[in-house]
Amino acid sequence: MVDLVLMVSVFAAAFVVGYVLISRVPPRLHTPLMSMTNAISAVTILGGFLLFAVPTTISQDVLGFMAIALAAFNVVGGFAITDRMVKMFHRKESSS
Repeated sequence: MVDLVLMVSVFAAAFVVGYVLISRVPPRLHTPLMSMTNAISAVTILGGFLLFAVPTTISQDVLGFMAIALAAFNVVGGFAITDRMVKMFHRKESSS
């Protein structure tokens, strides 16, 4: 029970600190910041896979699956948005 309270406390503190830091980032730094969050999400996915390498309880399996699914969603969405932003800087080809 103490471990769960500790983990929830760390999660809540990380959420608050992350929100405060990200809300203060100037717009020109959003793309590098998104690249870093994609890297962090990739580490979360690897950690989730490592969780399934050892015997776990049903609740740990559910939390691990949710971590992998949400981190994968973040990675895919981040790459899609980054690709869209990069395309805005390409010159349009003229047809003449």
